[in-house]
Amino acid sequence: MKYTLIFISLLLILSNACKLKKDINQSATASIEQEKTILEQQEMGVLADNAMVVTAHPEASKIGIEVLKNGGNATDAMVAIHFALTVCYPRAGNIGGGGFMVMRENNGNTHTLDFRETAPALASKDMYLDAEKNVIPRLSLDGHLAVGVPGSVDGMWKAHQKFGKLNWANLLQPAINLAENGYKLTKAEVEYMDKYKETIQVLNTEENLFTIKTPEVNSVFKQLELAKTLRLIAQNGRSGFYEGETAQLFVEEMERGNGIISLEDLKNYQSVWREALVGNYKNAYNIISMSPPSSGGVCLLQMLEMLENINLNECGFHSLSSIHLINEVERLAYADRAEHLGDPAFYNVPMENLLDTAYLDKRFESISILQATRSNIVKAGNFTDNESKETTHYSIVDTEGNAIAVTTTLNGNYGAKVVVGGAGFFLNNEMDDFSAKPGVPNQFGLIGKEANAIEAGKRMLSSMTPTIIEKNGKLFMVVGTPGGSTIITSVLQNFLNVVEYNMTMQEAVNAKRFHHQWKPDTLFVESGAFNEKLSHELKMKGHTLIEKEKIGRVDAILIHENGKLEGAADPRGEDKAMGF
Repeated sequence: MKYTLIFISLLLILSNACKLKKDINQSATASIEQEKTILEQQEMGVLADNAMVVTAHPEASKIGIEVLKNGGNATDAMVAIHFALTVCYPRAGNIGGGGFMVMRENNGNTHTLDFRETAPALASKDMYLDAEKNVIPRLSLDGHLAVGVPGSVDGMWKAHQKFGKLNWANLLQPAINLAENGYKLTKAEVEYMDKYKETIQVLNTEENLFTIKTPEVNSVFKQLELAKTLRLIAQNGRSGFYEGETAQLFVEEMERGNGIISLEDLKNYQSVWREALVGNYKNAYNIISMSPPSSGGVCLLQMLEMLENINLNECGFHSLSSIHLINEVERLAYADRAEHLGDPAFYNVPMENLLDTAYLDKRFESISILQATRSNIVKAGNFTDNESKETTHYSIVDTEGNAIAVTTTLNGNYGAKVVVGGAGFFLNNEMDDFSAKPGVPNQFGLIGKEANAIEAGKRMLSSMTPTIIEKNGKLFMVVGTPGGSTIITSVLQNFLNVVEYNMTMQEAVNAKRFHHQWKPDTLFVESGAFNEKLSHELKMKGHTLIEKEKIGRVDAILIHENGKLEGAADPRGEDKAMGF
């Protein structure tokens, strides 16, 4: 990589600064001790020899691991987990939403499946604007008009048709049993139901389980209408959702709530197999992630390419230098995201330019070592030739060494807050992930432009970043997270925590996180991540800090050199790692 003499000098200054950051690292000891990082004893996640699953709910993890024990492969476990999460994790697990799958076979072959939602045929660019062309508040978030055509069932069906071993109906039976027999609600689950109950009551056209009195903690929660819907999918595959009784109930729900999804929209939906987006980090790690309409893979590879210029291990975990530089790199990647990323079927995404090493070196050279860059002067690259948020992620490694990373969502908690009458499942509010108007932020504060404008049949831009990583050609890590706009930076930091700061997977997942997304010009920090001195020094560099209770919920698997699988479930939720 080539740099100007001035920039080489700045890098030497930074290198020396990193060596002198012991005082900052020591001042952050209290925070680091809480995370039990490498400065103290190593904390391991769940260890196993043969297979591992990590999901957002213990019931789903239990179902997934049983499938693997019974001879199923990673795809079979994925199908069983996905439908189980629809039942036991209704605020994000879904059949009414969509997502992305990244897969690495044990022979090294990679596959990605885009089962992202699409805009209905009657969708239009200005559908959320008033007569003065201003965005109508919450129209793209609440209720029937916020719903994109769901992709989850088609995605699970297509993946199983290509890679599954076990019988489709048998894989759905555990979810059906869970819906019919019920499961015990935890305190957190009841709190979420109660928090959103009034909104759900207002937006729903028929009474359902989520509009009536909130259940008590440890009560058994049964969903008989959802069980019926799942049984139709088990019996009829894809057509059990996109056609027949379920599709009719779906469209009737749309008509009652002035939505625009039709029977033709449902029947015509197709998930898409795409080529995996693959990059390299320091000649040792292959990063396998998702291409557009996910922005995750592109932004992740951009940030890692820029960070190759720095010895982060020498800088130190949560040192002033490392936080400043990672923050600045995040800012640059999110500026490009806003300008250049969208559905490649509708917009010519300049992928080669965005991932060009010379371009990213130039972007990195624009960073000031001494001062934070103001976001209002940071622009996206100019090429002449051309997610409250609730998502869920799960990671799987089977007995044969096949790996799958899936991130799926309804977008906001409980999506559009609408349950399909008679069918028992929530609908997404993914239409908010489009740019309702260029330059106007969505619910996550993300800015979008013409690349992500609303068009019929188009897939909305996503931050989902399901990722699989190889080390020296061998399976090394499976990782992903929910978190809306914070997904990409959470995946980045968990990878760096392991490869640069020598953490175990569990320590990496436990560690406090920070996030910058260009606009708003804010460094979001998890509560307790930085001590007072470090926060002050960051502010002196020009960073504006705002504390957040939680950032992301990473569920990941690390393959150790001895072959052991380490499953790390995020303690920020009720996530569960299980292996054998």
